[in-house]
Amino acid sequence: MAPVLSLLAILTFAIIVTRVAEVMLVLTGLSRETARFQARSAFTGVGFTTAESENVTNHPVRRHIVMSLMFIGNVGFISVISTSILTVTGLRLHDPTIVVASLVGGLVLLILVSRSSWIDRRLSAWITRLLKRFTTLDVRDYVSLLQLGGEYRVTDLAVEEGDWLAGRPLEQLRLRDEGVMVLGINRLDGSFVGAPRGSSMIMVGDSIILYGKLGMLERLDARGRGYAGEVEHQEAVESQKIELEQQDLLESGRSDTQ
Repeated sequence: MAPVLSLLAILTFAIIVTRVAEVMLVLTGLSRETARFQARSAFTGVGFTTAESENVTNHPVRRHIVMSLMFIGNVGFISVISTSILTVTGLRLHDPTIVVASLVGGLVLLILVSRSSWIDRRLSAWITRLLKRFTTLDVRDYVSLLQLGGEYRVTDLAVEEGDWLAGRPLEQLRLRDEGVMVLGINRLDGSFVGAPRGSSMIMVGDSIILYGKLGMLERLDARGRGYAGEVEHQEAVESQKIELEQQDLLESGRSDTQ
C-alpha cells in the first residue's frame, strides 16, 4: 500500500504546485483560464508555442514562475515513474483488488477535489494572502478588478486595411460613446502608446488593446470602412446611450430607497 500512497501524495503535490503557480500568474495580470493553461503546460513540459506563451516568457516574474514549474515537473515525472513501478510490483505482493481499488479511489477523490469551485476559491484566497505577506509580487487580481469574468473583456484587435478604425484619430472614432475604452496601442514598429489621447491615430498594422463588452468588441473587429461601418457605429452609440439611461434609472432608484 505504501507505493499507492506515495503515488497519490506525488499527484496531490503536483495539483497544489500548479494551483499555486496559477494564482501567481493570475496576480501578474493573466486571466485565470490562461494562467491555468500555462501552469499545466509548463509543469507537464508540453510547451505550447502561442502568443500567450510569449507574454509569459517576456515577463520576468512569469518567466521565473514557469521555469520553476518546469524544474519541479521534471522531478515529479521521475518520481511518478518510480512509484508507478513500485505500485505494479505491489500488485504481485499484495491483493491486487485492494491495491487497484485504493488507487482508483484515491484518483477519483483527487479529481473531485481539483474540480471543486468551493475549494478553488478558498485555496486561491489563502495563497493570495501568503503571497501578499511573504513576497513582493503584485497581488492585485486584474481579472477581478476589470470584471473579466462577466460580459467584459480586455482584448487586442489587429487593424487591417479596410477596417473602419484604420487611418483615423481616436477622437473621430468616438469609441467611448460605444462603451469601448482604448487602453493602449502597439505600433507596427514595436513602440507602445499607453493611455492614448484623442489625437492618437489608428494605423494599419497597429494592435490596439480594448476594454468593453465581448459582443461589442467582436462587432467592432468585424466592422468595415464605408457607409455600412458608419451606420453600425451610430447603432452602437445609440445602444450604449440606452444602456446608460437604464443604469441612471437604476442608480436613481437605489438612491431613493436609501
